[in-house]
Amino acid sequence: MNDFITANIKAVPKETMIIIIIVAVAWLLSRLGKRLILVFRDYMDEHADSAEDRRRIDTLASVFHYIKTVLISIIAGSLILSEIGVSIAPILGAAGVIGLAVGFGAQSLVKDYFTGFFLLLENQIRHGDVIEICDKVGTVENVTLRYVSLRDNEGNVHYVPNGQISIVTNKSRSYAYSLIDFGVAYREDLEEVYALIREVNHELRSDPATANKILEDIEIQGVQDWAESAVTIRCRIKTVALEQWNIRRAFLGKLKVIFDKNNIEIPFPHLTLYAGQDKHGNSPAFRVIRQDAPTA
Repeated sequence: MNDFITANIKAVPKETMIIIIIVAVAWLLSRLGKRLILVFRDYMDEHADSAEDRRRIDTLASVFHYIKTVLISIIAGSLILSEIGVSIAPILGAAGVIGLAVGFGAQSLVKDYFTGFFLLLENQIRHGDVIEICDKVGTVENVTLRYVSLRDNEGNVHYVPNGQISIVTNKSRSYAYSLIDFGVAYREDLEEVYALIREVNHELRSDPATANKILEDIEIQGVQDWAESAVTIRCRIKTVALEQWNIRRAFLGKLKVIFDKNNIEIPFPHLTLYAGQDKHGNSPAFRVIRQDAPTA
């Protein structure tokens, strides 16, 4: 049996054996590199001081994985070409000439990679951040040297080339402010309204579901605008990053309840029906039809 296996191995061409070995080594290096990156990520996660640091570590781990895959593929491909008799030097020379020729046409691609490099170097975007770029808002699902992928609130995934990113608005750093505007009727006493706002703030800070998400007491900034039918009041609450929208919903829900209990009017559009007038200035009466409730 051993003689049979040895004979079959000898029958395989030397070049084929070397190619098989190259592919096997490349696969092993890829698996080993992936394992080392995961170990490094887990180790750094254990020693990270905050959730922000963990998100940055995850982002860097994905980039290292991408670089590892590209390098191993290029080296393994070059070695395989050498074994099948294809000279690499002319290919590299031709690649240089072609690179110069298509360089102008590939400017956007080069710009994508350079911009992506600085986005990662300057720690502007990390996996899990909520950001706004190129008029798209969403949670960062992937960051590469070429593009950033976002998933918006409706579940749509947007792929934005890094070269198109000029301004990054990151909504996930350290803390956030929940900015809240609401209107009350002109007849209402503002001091009473402010007292009720503080009461809602106390409820939120006492509620276990929201207490640890609020960093400071509410800041009542005062009258923001005199609208057509309401006095607009602006407040803001300092919250943990990414919790500003949940706190805003909780605040408005409790504010509606307490306004109803204290008869504070929240203005809303009213509809007035006008029947018109005849030539003599008389308005016709509305025709009202009464429908009695059905009897049991």
